Formats: sequence, structure tokens, C-alpha cells
Amino acid sequence: MSLQEQALSFIDTALRVPPLFIMDEVLKFSFTGPLHVRYSRFMSDENPFLNGNGFGHINEEDVKMWATENDTSDGLEGYPMLTSIAPAIAKILMFILMYIIATVTFLLSSQRLIQVYLVVASMAVVVAGYQANMVTVQYLTSPPQSDHPSVLYSILSLNATALWDSGGTLSTLTVNYIFQGSLGYLFTLLYSGPQYPVLHKIMITSFLMPPISMLFTLPSGILSAVPLFAALLPLVLVKYTVASNLLKCTQVVIDGYHYARRIMRDFGLHSLLESEWVRLNVPNVLRTFWLIRVAHHVVIMLGEFMYSRGEYQSLWTLDLEAVYVIFKSVMTQGCETVVALLGMTSIVSYVSHYVGVAFQMILLTVEDDERSMGTVCAILFFVLAEQSGLTVMKGEKRFVRLCRNFCLLFTAMLHFIHNMVNPVLMSLSASRNPALYRHIRALIVCSLLVFLPVLLLFILWSFYPLSTWLLAVSAFSIQVIVKTLVSLLIYRLFLVDAYCSTFWEKLDDYVYYIKAFGNSVEFVFGILLFFNGAWIYFFESGGSIRAFMMCIHAYFNIWCEARNGWTVFMKRRTAVNKINSLPEATPEQLNDHDDVCAICYQGLHTARITKCNHYFHSVCLRKWLYVQDSCPLCHETLYKTEPSDDKQGVGEGGGEIVMDRVPPDQDADVQGAQPNEDMGNRDIPAWRHRDFDVIPGENTNGPNGEVVIDNEVGEAVMLPPQVQHLEDGVMHRQQERRESQGSERGDNRAQLQHNDREPQFNDNNDVFTLRSLRRHFIDQDIGQQ
Repeated sequence: MSLQEQALSFIDTALRVPPLFIMDEVLKFSFTGPLHVRYSRFMSDENPFLNGNGFGHINEEDVKMWATENDTSDGLEGYPMLTSIAPAIAKILMFILMYIIATVTFLLSSQRLIQVYLVVASMAVVVAGYQANMVTVQYLTSPPQSDHPSVLYSILSLNATALWDSGGTLSTLTVNYIFQGSLGYLFTLLYSGPQYPVLHKIMITSFLMPPISMLFTLPSGILSAVPLFAALLPLVLVKYTVASNLLKCTQVVIDGYHYARRIMRDFGLHSLLESEWVRLNVPNVLRTFWLIRVAHHVVIMLGEFMYSRGEYQSLWTLDLEAVYVIFKSVMTQGCETVVALLGMTSIVSYVSHYVGVAFQMILLTVEDDERSMGTVCAILFFVLAEQSGLTVMKGEKRFVRLCRNFCLLFTAMLHFIHNMVNPVLMSLSASRNPALYRHIRALIVCSLLVFLPVLLLFILWSFYPLSTWLLAVSAFSIQVIVKTLVSLLIYRLFLVDAYCSTFWEKLDDYVYYIKAFGNSVEFVFGILLFFNGAWIYFFESGGSIRAFMMCIHAYFNIWCEARNGWTVFMKRRTAVNKINSLPEATPEQLNDHDDVCAICYQGLHTARITKCNHYFHSVCLRKWLYVQDSCPLCHETLYKTEPSDDKQGVGEGGGEIVMDRVPPDQDADVQGAQPNEDMGNRDIPAWRHRDFDVIPGENTNGPNGEVVIDNEVGEAVMLPPQVQHLEDGVMHRQQERRESQGSERGDNRAQLQHNDREPQFNDNNDVFTLRSLRRHFIDQDIGQQ
């Protein structure tokens, strides 16, 4: 990124921060009671330096007296409607309007945002000029300056003594005259309304009118009214500019709404959010907002601390107790609203991202940006905060809950680091990587993943009583330890196997048992965490977010894991049964064969012989059978199970789908040509007699009832509708055969189809006849309907 782009990004970020402060202040206000009540409560209760347990010496009775003396509701005691409901409704409407305006301003483009700030700056210039004139008037109308003659009279009468005596008055008027002239010129630059030279001169004269009037001896009332009238003309121009652009502002909002709808309709909500996230530079804006907010709070706390200790106290006198109080107050106030919580979430994301980068550098890996540690930790932290109601808590409860959420976040980071180091360990162990330093780096990270959870558990169980939160943190920590130990054991097994001179046939079993143990432990802890969350939901703190997260946990971490584990177990058991049905090779057969396994390219000390007389390791063949039930070399069926009446179940749609191979000597018309028949100088390969278990879905009956079985994937492949038949004669023979047998069998025969330009043949595609019967079908490989 060039320097100019960095400067523009910085300016854009700075322009979007003030709307966040407005939204944050709106969310902090209470909708009931006078405004001074909140500030008096902050002075007496929320400030740790000004209460009885802090360091301050301000009397709380004085604060309460100030609140009583400034109470403006005494005259409305006889009107309860006006004192309670009406002000609350007015404040609610005002705050909603302010929040909407701030949100729209935040979403504007950079050019529109600059125009808004020009209007705001113009109003700020007018207000600054008015305040400066009022301060000057108050200074000149108060003794002893009010006792001197007017400056203009002294100049006209050449009274040097009076001018010398009124030196303070003359210098004040000169400074105010220069200041007002500068403000008038600045207003002409910032004014975005109609640009006329005469209007510019009038604006500058309007700003200079109050300093000029102070040269005359006028009553104090008139001098006080002149700055107000002088500020009316610039304010009228600003209001005219705003009113004339209201229609344009409304059109901008409507165009933005239509743009969002169009993007959502064409590309989806995710694309809209992603594009706006990048355009608005949301992470940097939120981080800047939160850092400024925290810095402001720290400055106030340090100032109050220095005032409470003495006027000339130094910051070097801060003790640990004061630092802890300041840190506690900053962290508590840093998440009191949703906007502040988003800012803290952006800081958490930033820190977590660079923690992940540090571990990447240690492991010498590259992280996926879509699943970076910063993104995952930010989402988890925000969900935990909203789930626990962090923004609605007060004082000490909020700080305690925040610390607990950070403990859970720390365990989640450990899980993420394990996901980073686990593939590195597997790669190093399987590839016989001779770089020792890479092994050492990965092992150091694994040792940290064991040491840090143990240290965390020791500290928490030593200083905190048993609670649901402690059980959750303990479960997550133990899961990290178990997963790390499982990864180390598998790494050790693979490392031993890599340096073995012979084939280790039991390796796959050992790896499966170790992984099964780790997955079982995780599954048990997942169930415990679900019941722990249910207890919290029903007896401690409920909420829709917690219920939603519990449903997600129950589905992904319990149901999906159980289903996947059971699927793997059934596949493994089925594969073992298939392998056991094949004969085992004798030493004499292995010597005669004198070849390697075609799957792993390792020597054959033990092997299984397929029906097609091919030799494989039983472990390798078992892994192959997880994918498909055919020989890796010739694609011959390795395991065949005929459906029987006692193993039938209800099929889809209430009927059985039975696949029947048409005999080669009877399906010339169906297949379109006999083997090696010349059709346009193209040879059609001979069709092999094959058996398949096929469970057709809803798309089985395509156009003309055609289906092709792809042997590589073992699935039914529907051909596109635009594919044409081989030859007109072939199509005619197929149609005659279909009409002659359709009434008897009601079948849909699969046929080879070709493009009308270039018919293409695939040796892996077979032709079958699918016969629909009113019975049931059980797939024997998976044991399901």
C-alpha cells in the first residue's frame, strides 16, 4: 500500500469514528429520570477514586446536595404525566433519531461523509465565534475594564493616558478582532452553499460586527445581544444549506437501500456484508474508537488519582493497587455498550491474529485467512459476551464475567493452535523429514499445549470454588490435553513406521484405536458440556442466544460426531468382513507372485488374493474398500451380496429398486452395437458383466429413462438432456425393444449415449437395465435401505 493510500485510509477511519461515539453515548444514557442523576450516580458510585473504598476526599453529601439543588422537576410535582412518561418518550424518540442519523452517517461514502463534516464544521465555527464574543463582552463589562472610557473615544480624543490605562482592553479587542476575522474567512471556505463574493464579504463582516461594537460605549445588554444577532446570519445560511439538501439526503438513503437489496438478490447477504466490511474498514474503525475511548477514560482516572493524592503528585507514585483499580475500571467501562463491546472484540481479534502469526512462524506454516485465529476468536468472544449478558451487568459482576470469558477464550485459542500443529506433526512423521529443527519446533508447541492447560487448571481449582463455569473451562482444557497426547502418539507411531524396513501391518489398527479413544473422550466431554449448559440455562442465566448455541453444540459436537463415528465404525466392520471373505496368500504363492502391493508399493509378506487373482495387503485393501467395492487394478467386484426376502425393507417411494445386468448375448439392441462392431470407424469396447448395488434417487427416471453407472465413483450419473443418441438405427432398435417389453416389466433401460458431433466412450461406464418392483431393497454394504 502506497503512502497516499495509507493517508486516505487513515482519514477515512478518522471520519468514521465520531458517529460511533454518538451511538455509544446514546446507548449509555438512561431513558428515565433527569440527566444530572446519571452523572451524580457516576460521581458517587461508579468512580472508584471518589467513593468510600477509593482514594478520593470529595464529600458524597456535597454531590447529593448538588443533585438536589439542580433538580428541575420540583415545579412539575402536580403533573405526574409530565414528570415521568412524557420526558421518557421524548428522550426515547430523540435518542432513536440520533442513533439512526449516526448510523446513516457511518455508512456514507467518503465523499458524502466529507460534505457532512463540512456542514458540522461550519456550525462549529459559528458557535466558536459566538462564544469568543460573549467571553470578550463579559470581560469588558466587568470591573475594572468597565470603568475606563470607550476605546474609540480615547483614540479620537488622542487620550494616550486612557489608552495606556486600558491596555488590557485594547489587547483583548485586538485578539478578538483577529480571531473573528479568521473564523469568518474559515466559514467562507467551509460553507458548501451558494458561492457569491458579496456573500463572503457579508459573512466576514458578520463575524467582525461584535468586536467593532465593543469599541463604542454601549449598555451591557446591547453588547450581549450583538454577538447573538451576528451569529444568526451564518446559522441561517447553514440551516438553508441543510434544508435544501434534505431531499438529496433522502435520495441517497433510498439509493443505498436499493443497492443493498440488489446485491442481496444477485449475490446474497454474505457478499453484501463482506463488501461493506471492506469498504467501511470496520476493524480499524472499531479499534481506533475503542482505543480513544479507553485513553480518554485512563486520562480521567489518572487526573482524579492525582487530585485525590495532592496537586503536585507524579504518575510515578502509582502503586499496584491504584494500577489494578484503573485497569479494572477501564476494562469494565470498555464493554458497557454494544458499540464498546464491538470495539473490544476488534482488539481481541487483532491480538489473537498476531498470536496465531507467532505460532505460524514457529511452525513454519501458512494460515488460511478465512479461518484465521483472529476471526475465530473475535466471533467466539462476542458470542460469549452476548450469551452471558455482559453489557447489562454492573460493576464487579461485569469484570468477573469478563475474566471468565477470557479464560474460555484462552482455551479456545489452545484448541486452534492444536489444529495448526497437528497437520505439521503428521506431515513430519510421514515424510521422514530430516530437518530436526522442524520436529523440535512442533514438539515445543505441543509441550506448551500440555503445560498451559495444566497450569490453568491448577490455578483455577486452587483459588475458585466449584461452579458450572469452572467445569466448562476444565472440560475444554482436558480436551486440549487429550487431543495433544493423541497427536503425539500417532506422530510417534508414524515416525517409527517411517524408519521401519518392513511393512507394519498393524499400524492402521493402532492409529484407529488411538483416534477412537481421543474422539470418545471428546464426545463424552461434549455431552457433559451440553448438560452443564442446560443447567446454566435453566437455573443460572437463560437467554435465546444461549439456547441457540446449545442447539448448535448438540447438533455439530454431539449428533454429527456420533453419526460420523458410527459411519466410520460400520465401514471398518464391513471392510473387515469383506477382507475375511478373501483367501490369504500362502508363502509359496507370495514367492511365485514376487511383486509389491499395487496400493502402497511395499513388499508383500502377507497378502489377500482377490477373485481376479490380484495380491494386496489386507490393510491397504481395507482402506480401498472404504471408498468402493472393486479391485484397484481391474475394477472387478470384490464382494457380492444377493438381496434376500428376509433382509428387505421399505425403499424410497414404497417400492424396491433392483438393478439387473442385461446379459451380453441379449442386449445388442439395448447397448446399440455388439462388441467391436464398426460404427463410423469407431470401436465400442466390450461390455463387462458387472454387479452393482445402486440406490437410485429422485432423478433416476430421466429423459427416456436413461442412466449410466460410473465405475470409478460407483454412482448413477444422469446424462445431460442435450446429449443425443448414437445412430438413428440404434435409437429405433432401442425404442422397439422398449415398447415390446415395457408393458411386461415397466423397466427403464440404461443406454450408452453420445454427442451428435463426437460420440465419446468410457471404459468405466456400463449399461444396465433398472427394473422397478413393488418390493424392498437393502444395501448390504452399509446395512441401510
